[in-house]
Amino acid sequence: MLTNSLVNGKVALVTGASRGVGKGIAHELGLAGATVIITGRSTRGSRPDEDRPGTIEDTADLVTASGGRGMAIPCDHTSNEDVKRLFARIRNEFGRLDILVNNVWGGYEGHEGKIFSKAFWEQDLEVWEAMFQAGLRAHFTASYYAAPLMITQQSGLIINISIGVAGKYLGNVMYDTCKTADDRLAFAMAQELRSHGVTAVALYPGHTRTERVERILTKTGQADQLTETHSPRYVGRAVVALAQDPHLIDKTGQALATGDLAAQYGFTDVDGRLIPAFRF
Repeated sequence: MLTNSLVNGKVALVTGASRGVGKGIAHELGLAGATVIITGRSTRGSRPDEDRPGTIEDTADLVTASGGRGMAIPCDHTSNEDVKRLFARIRNEFGRLDILVNNVWGGYEGHEGKIFSKAFWEQDLEVWEAMFQAGLRAHFTASYYAAPLMITQQSGLIINISIGVAGKYLGNVMYDTCKTADDRLAFAMAQELRSHGVTAVALYPGHTRTERVERILTKTGQADQLTETHSPRYVGRAVVALAQDPHLIDKTGQALATGDLAAQYGFTDVDGRLIPAFRF
């Protein structure tokens, strides 16, 4: 396994990192010594997700306490102006961006129990709008502004957090379409970024023990299934491993599974388990 020295001092942006996978990724980047910019809408002064813990400030404090430098910047990633201001600040304060993790996602809020149990024509159109605007489109917009910074320095890593397996249906038309398109977005960006030394990939977490998953499994009497999950930090360790790979450009355009990267790079989850890649 590679050491974390190649990540120390790097500037990373993790979108939607108040909790869940984003928080786990930010935590591991902090442990590796990175400066990590945390974005999202959940702040100590404004909590859109009152039923779930976590704010961008909490995650930033965790990054700093872990040895990195955490910076919380409120950002609604469905707003072009918010994202433009975010990257202007990154350019002004740091002059570079080494890692972008497109993790922000929307579409579930208020629709749990319906997303995967109803046909697409029976669901609210606002679910599609949320998944597209706060997911796929948000990933494109952040990448749009990140690319010039990375091209200038002739290096960088863009990661789209996704989930999918070629030829497998993900259980909901809107979810399937956006996640599959996220993979294609990484592939397509890679074609134009490769010559500039910038890598773009899609990364699949496995069955992750996020706050949402814990809540749903506990509420539905399936808490025993939590033993089959991995922590959000397992995904974070995959991001760190990729960021320190000197041959990273060889993976550009690919869709990668956390479990497969664990086997390749030799990292484990926080409990010491090497958890295989999730397969549908």
